[in-house]
Amino acid sequence: MFDGPYTSEADPAERRARLRLARSPRIGPVKFHEALQHFGSARRACRDLTVVPESEIAREEQALAKLGGRFLVMGDAEYPAALAALPDAPPVLSAIGDLGLPARPTLAIVGAREASLAGRHFAADLAASLGRAGFAIASGLARGIDAAAHEAALDTGTIAVLAGGIDQVYPLQNEALHRAIADRGLLLAETPFGAPPIARSFPRRNRIVSGLSAGVIVIEAAERSGSLITAERALEQGREVFVVPGSPMDPRYGGSNSLIRDGAILIRDANDIIGVFGKPQSRSQAVEKPVQISHHTEAATVLAALGAVPTAVDELVRRCQVSAATVAEVLLALELEGRLERHRGNRVSLI
Repeated sequence: MFDGPYTSEADPAERRARLRLARSPRIGPVKFHEALQHFGSARRACRDLTVVPESEIAREEQALAKLGGRFLVMGDAEYPAALAALPDAPPVLSAIGDLGLPARPTLAIVGAREASLAGRHFAADLAASLGRAGFAIASGLARGIDAAAHEAALDTGTIAVLAGGIDQVYPLQNEALHRAIADRGLLLAETPFGAPPIARSFPRRNRIVSGLSAGVIVIEAAERSGSLITAERALEQGREVFVVPGSPMDPRYGGSNSLIRDGAILIRDANDIIGVFGKPQSRSQAVEKPVQISHHTEAATVLAALGAVPTAVDELVRRCQVSAATVAEVLLALELEGRLERHRGNRVSLI
């Protein structure tokens, strides 16, 4: 992770340089952050490295704008805080829709593409219940479990992370759902505009789905499935993993049951998940009953690291040595109490 000045939006030239660096061949997320650490800024990196020309960024930006979208660059105020602390955080995301959704407590629901009817119904019921409880629902817009979860959460808030460019509908049967999420939820894509989804893009997409979320819920995952990759990344990122159990005779649950054997949390309904995280409070509820966080050891550590001087969220994660999900929950609680001010560059301070 870059240890230098985090803000990019306050410096348009640096923001533009980050876009050029991120879109350059052979510079993935890890190399992007290494370049920032080595050179001190993207502007200096662009002077010494071979990067894409400004005209290429302008063309992509114009195409994105025609669809009502924009770039989210690391350092922008709207860049998802939960992703910012990851060592392989996407340097830039294309976004269409409600940019406020990633600031809400988020849970991911993933599972089989060839899901059973019962599995799809369970995913839909779970997404709807968690949505009503105040959670945004993230997934990968695949057919099966992903699509069922997105559809059920359209009214309460859903985030779809795409493996291809943000304009690429995949699979084609989800075209109407793709449009609906752009209108009523949020589409995110790390891959450049116009790029078709390819095999190596799906694991990269999965790390974003889990990274956005406080927890990942797995429904009908076979052995060696993409859902297991998402669950593995979630564990690496310090997120909770929840699993719906199934018959050991059903191969669609082979991976799911293995996750439970290895320590994932078995769930039966939304209450099992809400029991772990609690029910997110609305702003009106927070006014009536302030959120109490100071008695939790990790929360108290985060609170002690905050002050009147704005601090980058990713710096809080490193300094406090707690998960990004914990920091996000503490910051949300403080914001609901009216004790937190957010600044450009994904920085926060106490009021």
